[in-house]
Amino acid sequence: MRILVTGGAGFIGSHYVRSLLAGAYPGFEGARVTVVDSLTYAGNPANLPLDDPRLELVKGDICDQPLLEEVFPGHDAVLHFAAESHVDRSLDGPAGFVRTNVAGTQCVLDAALRCGVPRVVHVSTDEVYGSITEGAWTEESPLLPNSPYSASKAGSDLIARAYWRTHGLDVSITRCSNNYGPHQHVEKLIPRFVTNLLDGQPVPLYGDGGNVREWLHVDDHCRALHLVLTKGRAGEVYNIGGGHHATNREITEQLLELCGADWDMVRKVADRKGHDLRYALDDSKIREQLGYAPRVAFEWGLADLVAWYRENRGWWEPLKQTAS
Repeated sequence: MRILVTGGAGFIGSHYVRSLLAGAYPGFEGARVTVVDSLTYAGNPANLPLDDPRLELVKGDICDQPLLEEVFPGHDAVLHFAAESHVDRSLDGPAGFVRTNVAGTQCVLDAALRCGVPRVVHVSTDEVYGSITEGAWTEESPLLPNSPYSASKAGSDLIARAYWRTHGLDVSITRCSNNYGPHQHVEKLIPRFVTNLLDGQPVPLYGDGGNVREWLHVDDHCRALHLVLTKGRAGEVYNIGGGHHATNREITEQLLELCGADWDMVRKVADRKGHDLRYALDDSKIREQLGYAPRVAFEWGLADLVAWYRENRGWWEPLKQTAS
């Protein structure tokens, strides 16, 4: 079994790779993994077990079609994580998001089709649905993205559907809620707040902190992705939720407590343009059809994560210096 993972040096992709190589997914214990990653600021080789003989890391851009067609042959499946994913960056430089997320996805799907890779899982986000005031999105909800990032991911989802409908490519689409866990880049909310607080620095809270997100531990997400890989159906979309909803203010309060800080470390900043108020996923489809259920309770997962950042300064301090 050979699995190709695009963006496999990033936060979620690397967790999947580490879990797969560690034997976390029954039936795949001997699988070989090829990671294709452009190793931009968010792709970190330190996230990968590079000494594992079953792992091959290929530095390359998913928009490089000749490279993909050189690497793809002989693989049994592709998990497509590679994407530009930071909303704030998309406001300042949307062109790169359209290039990587839309054109890059088309290149990945085309390479899979041309090279005879029989299975593709395209990893997307709940942000493609926009913002919801009450209730939860199902997989049939309309795509109403509000940022260049989420619009580019919605475009990539539609490209994936088109390759299934037109070419018969066996591709499934997943849409997850907000992930958290070890090895997440310090530009994202939870790791930014944790690392700031561990360094005695203030944290920036958008607006009144009332924006609601649903939180999903990266390990639960990757287990769900593997279920979709092995049991999901072609052309189907699967929502993957964590079940824990909280405002940004509530998350801030929990992180302050876990880091031994108080509210004088919080700085309110101007709200993000077009900031979505609330996300919520109905993930009953993947639960009922594929047997998914999250295992990591948010309170435990968050405390464990703060401990991880405390114990792994050598991993995140260089990223913090680069981001500053």
